Formats: sequence, C-alpha cells, structure tokens
Amino acid sequence: AGVALPGVVAAKCGARVILSDRAETPPCLENCRRSCDANGLGGVAVLGLTWGEVSPDLVLLPELDIILGSDVFYEPRFEDILLTVAFLLRMNPRAQFWTTYQERADWSIEALLQRWKLSCVEVRLDTFGADRPELAGSSLPGSHSVLMM
Repeated sequence: AGVALPGVVAAKCGARVILSDRAETPPCLENCRRSCDANGLGGVAVLGLTWGEVSPDLVLLPELDIILGSDVFYEPRFEDILLTVAFLLRMNPRAQFWTTYQERADWSIEALLQRWKLSCVEVRLDTFGADRPELAGSSLPGSHSVLMM
C-alpha cells in the first residue's frame, strides 16, 4: 500500500476499507496507519498479508465488493498475486478486482489468468482521458502500454 493513497481516497469518499501490504514489511504497514491518521481515518483496518499465502487473516476477511490492487504488478511475482486474488474472488463471488498493469516484453499475466480461471476486461485509458503524454507531469502513459483491468 505504500502510503495507501487509493485506499485513503476510497475511505474519504465513504467506502469501508481494509488496507493491506506485505506482512514482511512492517514499515509499509506503519505508513498505511500514518496515512489514515493524517487523513482523519482512525477506523480503517490495516492488515499485513503475504501474496500467495492463505493466512487466517485472509480467510477471516469480511465480505468484499472490490479488491483494489495498487502497484501490485511491479515485479514478476504475478502467480502469488493472482493466487491470492483468485482465492478472494472465490470467497466473494460478486467481488471485482480492479488494478492496472503495465505491458512488458519480458512478463505476461495471460497464462496465469487462464491457470487460475480468471478473466479480465480491459478498460482503455482513453475512455477517461488518461492516455495523454505527460499526464499530471508524468511521461508514463505516453511511453508505455498501461492496461486497466
């Protein structure tokens, strides 16, 4: 979650939110708590999870509507991420996983989506004006293929 910006924004908009980051990185979990405190969100739960591991905390999560994955596909540990997401979606059949994914020549998630019986719908960035070069001072959209699923 880093500083938990997507989750903090969702909570500020009224969503019930559980923030998570890797269980093995306590400083990241503490950053999530500090972000919540700084934004007046004292009631937001912060949970350490490990991608690919079905922990008691994962099993005991309440019903989920949306799993918001922010910056989760930054290294090729896709299988662990998709295993966890597939588990959560099977526990919550009406839930959706929302994330972005940067296409790279050396990695792909297509075979893993099939393995875990997941499908995705690409949301084109141009449908909401996020495909312009130098968007918000960043050259990322203009020089990379970023997919929202």
